[in-house]
Amino acid sequence: MSISINSLSVEFSAKSLFDNISYIINPKDRIALVGKNGAGKSTMLKIIAGLQKPTSGNVAMPRDTTVGYLPQHITVSDTSTVIDEVRSAFSHVDKMRARLDEINNELLTRTDYESDAYRELIETMTSLTDRLAIEESENFEAEIEKTLIGLGFLRSDFQRPTSEFSGGWRMRIELAKILLARPDVLLLDEPTNHLDIESIQWLENFLITKAKAVVLVSHDRAFIDNVTNRTIEISLGKIYDYSVNYSKYLVLRQERLDQQMRAYQNQQKMIQDTEDFIERFRYKATKSVQVQSRIKQLAKIERIEVDEVDTSRLNLKFPPAPRSGDYPVIADNVGKAYGDHQVFDHATFTIKRGEKVAFVGKNGEGKSTLVKCIMGEIPFTGNLKIGHNVKIGYFAQNQATLLDGEITVFDTIDRVAVGDIRTKIRDILGAFMFGGEASDKKVKVLSGGEKTRLAMIRLLLEPVNLLILDEPTNHLDMKTKDILKQAIKDFNGTVIVVSHDREFLDGLVEKVYEFGGGQVRECLGGIYEFLEKKKLASLAELERNTIRPVTDKTPAASKPKDADTSGDAPASTTQTAPAQRKLSYAEQREHEKLVRKARKKVEEAEAEIARLEQEVADIESTIAAGNPPADIYDRHATATKQLENAMSLWELASMEFEEISR
Repeated sequence: MSISINSLSVEFSAKSLFDNISYIINPKDRIALVGKNGAGKSTMLKIIAGLQKPTSGNVAMPRDTTVGYLPQHITVSDTSTVIDEVRSAFSHVDKMRARLDEINNELLTRTDYESDAYRELIETMTSLTDRLAIEESENFEAEIEKTLIGLGFLRSDFQRPTSEFSGGWRMRIELAKILLARPDVLLLDEPTNHLDIESIQWLENFLITKAKAVVLVSHDRAFIDNVTNRTIEISLGKIYDYSVNYSKYLVLRQERLDQQMRAYQNQQKMIQDTEDFIERFRYKATKSVQVQSRIKQLAKIERIEVDEVDTSRLNLKFPPAPRSGDYPVIADNVGKAYGDHQVFDHATFTIKRGEKVAFVGKNGEGKSTLVKCIMGEIPFTGNLKIGHNVKIGYFAQNQATLLDGEITVFDTIDRVAVGDIRTKIRDILGAFMFGGEASDKKVKVLSGGEKTRLAMIRLLLEPVNLLILDEPTNHLDMKTKDILKQAIKDFNGTVIVVSHDREFLDGLVEKVYEFGGGQVRECLGGIYEFLEKKKLASLAELERNTIRPVTDKTPAASKPKDADTSGDAPASTTQTAPAQRKLSYAEQREHEKLVRKARKKVEEAEAEIARLEQEVADIESTIAAGNPPADIYDRHATATKQLENAMSLWELASMEFEEISR
């Protein structure tokens, strides 16, 4: 059930956003849509979703294709509970039944048994019947529970009104509905912006094992690398299609740009030589035929265009940190409660001068709350000592939204700058890509990433030695995130980063503090060492962790008859055991389906490796035979690169198969 994008063009105010773009989304594609801010990624998703019409061209898809679209910003209903809102995801089953009834009624009256239209109707009915059988064989309630818990909700949240949740949590509710509907194609615009690390890993696992076609826009490099198998770059109204994930795409893209530049330079030299010949012999009668031939040749040349490469560079460097005491932050039995709700308690740790640490954990477990305690913004219990001569620079995750939209970029900085720094405002803004006319823009017209950059400038206005950054990468593109990461690495002070971006934290922090269950736990090492210790690196292990507490309690025969069953255990068992009994058969079928899918991926990868090995061998035989074609070495390099990619995909597929089989 492929989706075809045909000759798509979009123009805004006489400016071309897309120019005659065509490509196909296949049933198993997981596509990363990439490009600079403003290239048209979100517009492309809206057009595929049918929410926006192109200037010309169309999107063709089979009649019964279902599409799930998650935009960056949503409006949700506040009239129901979380569980009731998510149950609405299964309304498509009722629509499928109604459509099946329509087809059955139509077939009763038709007699054109040999026509294409009749055959198509029979095929649609068969497809709908099969899909309904699959849908109705699953335990909806169990799927809802698994999905909500995977996205970070507690069972106690299920009956709460949606109006009690923040925008980020409402986005998760909408995401749960879309995933549970199991559409033929998922269109996801920045789905990880409001998720924590554990929820992102759960979503990765879902998309890899259960989703059909996926097209996503994301600035989370680790996420798109793990999920996608195809990258489509939008640049200057055109697209470039690569059958690899993002990291491999970057390598291939650079090779493409290098080849493009060489071809451009060669053509420019040829054009210059031709023009020189024409100019030299224009007035010589004996050369008139050659001159006219060269003029015609020049007119026929199809000029090579070089893709625009953004050479402007964000020059981000934090000022040298004044020396602080040896221990900028010492926490001893620190706790914080809101009424009866204890966010965390007995938090005891020491952060040394120069350390770079991460605060991680599910949303709502107290990361930002502890930051506010360190900042002295809220009261707490226990002792929290800020070291000698510590000067804090604080970037809050909502800081960009607190900017005054009615004043200009320049005025935003001018109002907070003091002393000599005011003479350098234009230079600072230029370093942050707000040079020239951009500094006179009103803040309200800036994109999310531009507002984040503007808010970040405030940290540069005075030297600090303790940087506290709360979700600093939200809305930043990958290039800017890389520059920010390098600036933090080069900073000689102490850094606390609250973030869910694994790739950003990797190689940046040497210590991780995990928030969860009312506790703050210290883990020495980087983010991936922490995830490995938590057994979250294995997505299948994460799935099993959600089931194990039920499984351990279910077999009553395994308990001694005189075992103490007082306290909370019976209540917990009563609550979860029925769900497990309903789940068992569905779970078993789901597991068998996953094993079959994983085995098929391994077999497909092995077949692709065999094909590419043969292709490389054939090319090498041609080279060895002598007098090879001019493009043979380019073909050899391409085939070798594809073979390396295929080997990597086979390795990943084998690991996934082994994990699921266990």
